[in-house]
Amino acid sequence: MPTLLIGNVGTIGDPAAMAEYRRKVGRTLEMYGGWFEIRGGEFTVLEGDWQPTHLSVMAFPSAEHARRWYSSPEYREILSLRDGTHMDLVLVEGG
Repeated sequence: MPTLLIGNVGTIGDPAAMAEYRRKVGRTLEMYGGWFEIRGGEFTVLEGDWQPTHLSVMAFPSAEHARRWYSSPEYREILSLRDGTHMDLVLVEGG
């Protein structure tokens, strides 16, 4: 079942480290069958109060693939590059 991870980057701790994270994260996604559908870009809030600052949508063939990526050693290896950066990340399973 298709699964999306919706992420929003808020306050960035270390811009140089975050730039390195952004360079490396795509490769880790690919290793687990994932890819970016949307990475940044313009958006319009049609309803509600949510004001994302940097929105990303990642796709995986299944929730299992997404969870394996999230807990993978490859992803965990680069996670410290986000230290001090606020990130919201939501897994949404398709139906």
